[in-house]
Amino acid sequence: MALFIVHCEVDIMVSQVVVLEVDGIKLAGQLYLPGEGNQTPYPTICVCHGIPARLPDPSDRGYPLLAEKICGEGFVVLIFNFRGCGFSGGNLDILGWTRDLKVAIDYLWALPQVDRSHLSLLGFSGGAAVSIYVAAQDKRVSSLVACACPAEFTFLTEADEPQSIVEHFRSIGTIRDKDFPPSIEEWLNGFRLVSPIRYIAEIAPRPLLLVHGRQDGVVAVAHAYKLYDRAGEPKQIIIVDGAEHRLRQNDMAMAIAIDWLKSRR
Repeated sequence: MALFIVHCEVDIMVSQVVVLEVDGIKLAGQLYLPGEGNQTPYPTICVCHGIPARLPDPSDRGYPLLAEKICGEGFVVLIFNFRGCGFSGGNLDILGWTRDLKVAIDYLWALPQVDRSHLSLLGFSGGAAVSIYVAAQDKRVSSLVACACPAEFTFLTEADEPQSIVEHFRSIGTIRDKDFPPSIEEWLNGFRLVSPIRYIAEIAPRPLLLVHGRQDGVVAVAHAYKLYDRAGEPKQIIIVDGAEHRLRQNDMAMAIAIDWLKSRR
């Protein structure tokens, strides 16, 4: 396992490459550990990225930079690529993503540096939807921040030409095998099943924060209000004026999320 030393404003952190295996698929990840001198075990955050909309940009260090920032605040942080994304194997499959996240939680749960009473999820868009689905069933998750989260995946499951959706994901490299999916209808049914509006009430009594951009053109802000109305207490919703869909690139949104997580460790 490769180790990297990263310098930040607060301390020195250690970053190490992680490889998880789910359904015979290898997932690529990176674990960030606070530097020496801090008290262990640490509160921990698993970051869950969204569904890619375009070809990956090799120069985009968005999630590693976010992980470094959060780790600098005294958290263990895990980022990883769901199947079909980045350096992970497999094909984009939302039900498969739920299994990927469960294995990521298993991995963190076994680490001696992790404070099991403070294991939170920070999800974005489709990754936020998967986070809600998994956290509703897995009580090891102590709190959840869902950014730009759809209440349901209507933009996928109500398409007139489902084959065109598959071809889009094939064109950006998230569906890689020519015989995948074996059934488009079953593949789409996975998105219907992983609908946060059906599960968000099960997060309570664990704390929930919903963060959404008022100018989100991908997932309308109405989705956030629907989720908030269905969720149990304690819950909070923050709509960020001027923010669009990619909230990890919005400094205000990420400051809100990190401050909220810090207040609950």
